[in-house]
Amino acid sequence: FRTRVAISFLQRIRLVFSALCWNSRPLFLFLSSLLSLTDARSPVRTANMLVWFTALAGLAALLFLLLQTLSPYFGDECAYILRSIKLGIRLTKYKKAKPFYSILDCFLDAVKRRPGKIFLHFEGRDYSYEQVDKQSNKVARALQAEAQLKEGDTVALFLSNEPYVVWIWLGLAKLGCPAALLNFNIRSKSLLHCFSCCGAKVIIVSPELQDAVEEVLPTLREQGISVFILSESCSIQGIDSLSNKISQASDQPLSRDLRANVNIRSTALYIYTSGTTGLPKAAVVTHERVWAASFIQAACGITAEDIFYINLPLYHSAGFLIGLSGAIERGMTVILKRKFSASQFWDDCRKHNVTVMQYIGETMRYLCNTAKVIEIQSSLWFQYKASVCTHLLLIRAVLAPLQKDNDKTHKVRVAIGNGIRTDVWSEFLSRFGDIKVRELYAATEGNIGFINYTSKIGAVGRVNFVHRFFFPYTLIKFDIEKEEPVRNAEGLCIEAARGETGLLVGKITRRSPFVGYAGNQQQTEKKRLRDVLKKGDLYFNTGDLLRFDHENFVYFQDRVGDTFRWKGENVATSEVADILTTAPCILEANVYGVKVEGHEGRIGMAAVTLKEGQDFDCEATYKQVTSYLPVYARPRFIRIQPCLEMTGTFKMKKVRLVEEGFNPAHVKDPLFFLDSEKKTYVPLTEEIYRAIISLEIKL
Repeated sequence: FRTRVAISFLQRIRLVFSALCWNSRPLFLFLSSLLSLTDARSPVRTANMLVWFTALAGLAALLFLLLQTLSPYFGDECAYILRSIKLGIRLTKYKKAKPFYSILDCFLDAVKRRPGKIFLHFEGRDYSYEQVDKQSNKVARALQAEAQLKEGDTVALFLSNEPYVVWIWLGLAKLGCPAALLNFNIRSKSLLHCFSCCGAKVIIVSPELQDAVEEVLPTLREQGISVFILSESCSIQGIDSLSNKISQASDQPLSRDLRANVNIRSTALYIYTSGTTGLPKAAVVTHERVWAASFIQAACGITAEDIFYINLPLYHSAGFLIGLSGAIERGMTVILKRKFSASQFWDDCRKHNVTVMQYIGETMRYLCNTAKVIEIQSSLWFQYKASVCTHLLLIRAVLAPLQKDNDKTHKVRVAIGNGIRTDVWSEFLSRFGDIKVRELYAATEGNIGFINYTSKIGAVGRVNFVHRFFFPYTLIKFDIEKEEPVRNAEGLCIEAARGETGLLVGKITRRSPFVGYAGNQQQTEKKRLRDVLKKGDLYFNTGDLLRFDHENFVYFQDRVGDTFRWKGENVATSEVADILTTAPCILEANVYGVKVEGHEGRIGMAAVTLKEGQDFDCEATYKQVTSYLPVYARPRFIRIQPCLEMTGTFKMKKVRLVEEGFNPAHVKDPLFFLDSEKKTYVPLTEEIYRAIISLEIKL
């Protein structure tokens, strides 16, 4: 009798708990496990045990409900911490495994488990896990034969979003070769720099990017670089076709011995990030970092049954590591787009039953700015189409009640990304439904990151003790004018108070390393901050200002130093300044980012001085920036000054320039605007300014 009562009570607790707390799965499973402890051979023993367990379970449920009431985020916190601990145990297991278990091995296991499952959908074609595996085998064998690749050789990929990126990357991984993911927007000097700093001897190019490679081909040939293009044939001397070689290669599996020396600390990828150097830096991404980034989906509660939509560039860590690698870790299906399209986004999601989407702040704003989609009964439309002019009012009256807003008609349940503004976040949820937005904060090369695993709008993450124990970090006071941390009399940094904005720094340890940048020891050292909280300690300087509030939420405030972010890309101000000063009329340039109402990030602006006796040459300057800078890095506003203001240490002052912006009513210096349609810089009038602010002119 006592056994039946105890079991009945446990069942009721479980039902009540699951009804009250949607995120109670850990305790729900615990209670379920208690119900399985009944032993028919020893009813008295079972009854006593269940009575004790019932009491404990009841107290646990009551305690959980009390904590959930006092802290609305307690359930989310518990679920996230449990997932994080589980993932941490897995990573530790992979580190110790002999031979090393990489994300490639995870993919090969998925091939064995579900060979016919769709891994990749691209432009109307489906590719199963088995098909992708065989195609990557063909790529590996073709490159082995044509480029004589061996373990450790780096190959640069200059490709747009397409299945070949996946096949080549997996093929290279089977050979034990790292891949360098080049930004397909870069040209000329930047392209050569990115290629050379990773030490690659082979570059693989998409046909649509052939012109960009031809521009630097003489230099590549001088350096003995092998250039392959993904086409059946090529008549350009120095560029060899690869597609025909791949199609003829065998798809049989390759020996694991080809990558026998690859381990958790080996370089898996080079992903390029911009910074204070002026030119992009090649962040070294180890296999450990690939695993850590691929776990983000799991930490957000994504499963193998989800369908993931990638429309971000695969040369970015977001698209490649979080999106593609994360999908392999989960064993799920990926819908890959060549590029983001706001007009096609939700149609794609409905068509392919997408459940998880990726974003950056700019793409979310584009989605919110699209015209609302209205479903109209076509039969009624055609009935009145012939007499639109005479029956316009009647048409409106008839169709009005039949209009159906389908913005919320989709299966997307989670959005993972970074950089969304608070107002856009609220509008997105209001318009497109109850989607769990998982806002991130991280850097490709960094050793610290956050995930907002709650539904708190505006936060980029949350402080919890488990995260801070394994990945130590702090906020320190930062002098914006001097662009350096504030230190006390002992030479140590001062921690920022709760609610105060400070510079985020992450302690460099074996568990949270900072590997640095390939071929750039100077810039690697610049990101290391010493003597932070005690003499001799070592931290990674994120270069970002954040704030922790009294509820432990983390808020991004601003970037510091010589970078700003526009169109989802980091822009190095010194690189832009170097290009500007090569224009015939410009003597000096001070480049910075300014905010534009209604846009994410900061757009490029430059204060310049002119050479003696020279006027500002609008056409020559336009030609210079468009020839050598990608679209997102081009300064859209130019401010002509008699001289540039300097600090006592001869650094260019930017703070006041940033605050003054580009409003011609407030700035007395001559201002110019980069007009893409006229293909020149034009004087920035108040009329143009109003058109920019009202979003009539697209930036």
